[in-house]
Amino acid sequence: MLYGKSDVLSYIKENSVRFVRLAFCDIFGQLKNVSISASTLERAFDEGVKFDASAIRGFLNIEDSDLLLFPEPETLMPLPWRPVDHGSVIRLYCSIKHPDLTPFEGDARYLLKQKDKALKDKSIKMIAGTECEFYLFRNDENGFPTFNPMDTAGYLDVAPMDKGENIRREISLMLEEMGIYIDTSHHEKGPGQNEITFRPEPLMRAADDLITFKSTTKMLANRAGLYASFLPKPLFDASGSGLHISLSCRTENASFDSMKEAMAAGILSRIKEITLFLNPVANSYDRLGMFEAPSSISWGTGNRGLLLRMPEVQAENAKRIEIRSADPSSNPYLALLLLSAAAEEGLEKNMKLSEIKEGEELPENLSEAIEEAEGSSFVHSLLPEHLASCFISAKKADWEAASASGYPKVAARDMEFLVT
Repeated sequence: MLYGKSDVLSYIKENSVRFVRLAFCDIFGQLKNVSISASTLERAFDEGVKFDASAIRGFLNIEDSDLLLFPEPETLMPLPWRPVDHGSVIRLYCSIKHPDLTPFEGDARYLLKQKDKALKDKSIKMIAGTECEFYLFRNDENGFPTFNPMDTAGYLDVAPMDKGENIRREISLMLEEMGIYIDTSHHEKGPGQNEITFRPEPLMRAADDLITFKSTTKMLANRAGLYASFLPKPLFDASGSGLHISLSCRTENASFDSMKEAMAAGILSRIKEITLFLNPVANSYDRLGMFEAPSSISWGTGNRGLLLRMPEVQAENAKRIEIRSADPSSNPYLALLLLSAAAEEGLEKNMKLSEIKEGEELPENLSEAIEEAEGSSFVHSLLPEHLASCFISAKKADWEAASASGYPKVAARDMEFLVT
């Protein structure tokens, strides 16, 4: 159901909602929120809710710090894990605006929404599906995460070896209550490693659902005395965690089969330039090139070590191209924006895979990825200067910190992605 403002206000009354969480992401894809009383939501729709943007890394400086959150009614979602003794809680994703009501240049969600609209204006319907891997680690006696996996099971193992079965089921049921549907879930190759695959959705919905999934998974794991880590390579001697992104496309005049090569070629032609946004932390590059994670430009139909796969399937609604280099530390709004734009470029130029140089290496580390992105006219044509410069500056600082520490395989700087 597509909610409007009046629908949300009616929902609040009918379901005894007392609190509303106004949610948004920083430029790195980390979820933030402001909680308001349900009685003030109507004013929030009309006037926005102010917050201090200078306190959020990569947003604004202290001299120009005020931004406003405007809740988007179509994103209404109950939070079923919240206690209902004193009323229910709902969450709404928000657009971010300046006090003069112009869109904030660092709002990656807004940028993806604009790209989705531009594609639809061209009668292009882009659909994204995601497969997200993550680890479940035990907390210590003080409730802090360790690097001790919750089990020693392997790929597709079952209970009692697979001790994540109950949590995956709880995640799936909780997400279903929130209107998010998964296709499959299972134990992955690494000890304590799991994977959940989501039903393909339009670009905006796919990104929103992934953000919701990550926060829900962390919450449910914590309740079980565990920590859900989306770090790309938390264990050096085990599989890394990838975020495999599938894209499919529909137009009024063409089938996906006739478009997939051009989409794939477009993405591969830009993959080095956008790697920083698909693999944004120093630890990302410990994953690439190990345990089937790709480290060079490659494509094909079956091999899961390829950077881009075009699986041979018969069902029309299952046809897709699959990008396998991205990881869960990425901001899904930026990842889908850049991938869909690259696919669109491939379609517009009718690009061929024969034009792509196979075997060319991806950036070897965060520093090389920064250099590729900084010099990319494609990246700068899609991202506002404020967002691009803030993101790249932050990543340079991350790389300097990792280098200064001698950069162990899980750099101290990257621990923030384990514990946030």
